[in-house]
Amino acid sequence: MAHAHGRGGRYGKGLAALGAAAALAAGAAGTATAEGAEGAAAVPAGARYVALGDSYTSGPGIPEQTGGDCARSSVNYPALTAKALHQTSFKDVSCSGAKTDDMWRAQGDNPPQLNALGTNTRLVTVGIGGNDIGFGDIIGTCAQLSSGDPAGAPCRTKYTDGGTDQLTARIAGAAPKVAKVLKDIHKRAPHARVVLAGYPAIMPEDGTGCFPAVPIAAGDVPYLRDTEKKLNTMLKDEARKAGIRFADTYRPTLGHDVCKPATDRWIEGAQPENPAAPFHPNAKGEAAMAGAVISAARGR
Repeated sequence: MAHAHGRGGRYGKGLAALGAAAALAAGAAGTATAEGAEGAAAVPAGARYVALGDSYTSGPGIPEQTGGDCARSSVNYPALTAKALHQTSFKDVSCSGAKTDDMWRAQGDNPPQLNALGTNTRLVTVGIGGNDIGFGDIIGTCAQLSSGDPAGAPCRTKYTDGGTDQLTARIAGAAPKVAKVLKDIHKRAPHARVVLAGYPAIMPEDGTGCFPAVPIAAGDVPYLRDTEKKLNTMLKDEARKAGIRFADTYRPTLGHDVCKPATDRWIEGAQPENPAAPFHPNAKGEAAMAGAVISAARGR
């Protein structure tokens, strides 16, 4: 596949980068271990600000990296939010690869994320749901299929085969899981203001792709864009039902998607030119997300 349509090494590197991202997520999504269970007691419970979430929260690949296999950045949106809101009691337990289930179970050596909450917690931010619908696998599948039909919509065809959009169904299936997370956050941190963060604008808003630099077929770019919008709509609805705040990180990142030049790109593509994981925010993207989260936390 690396040589499909004469694109040779460049396309191959893009798929290799996608594979690296998948490996990163898989490595961070290990099952509970005895070491991880023991580590739960070492987590300072009840920091005043606790950040929960997946890789869009943790910021894999963005210097400086902390958190071991959770791949947290020192300039991810939780860190920037803590600084802007002068939160000196701050615990970031976001972890690359996290699903909603990982709020209650260890990821490798990392204790369940909800263990970081307590009655002293006054602010909680959470970004979750993308891995529940299989975001990494979706991107990898679409990239693979694009090589054989770059002008078509092979990914949309695959996921809508039989007349039902499987990705829309996955989003609907993830909704009660997100609701359960939000309910337990309130139970464990009853005095906290809670902000649920959406996902930033990954694909171009006008639906025009940039194959082969980003190996997504022409017709699949708007399909993936619309799928992400459905995911964000679900998250916004669940936030409303739970009586918490929703941070719209999509609007402030419009025009800085995977197809923009490196200097104006806030979400990296298959071959990151700024430090970040493929199809993830870079430092500028995390800063833009932080702006939305800070505004929501302040009640604006």
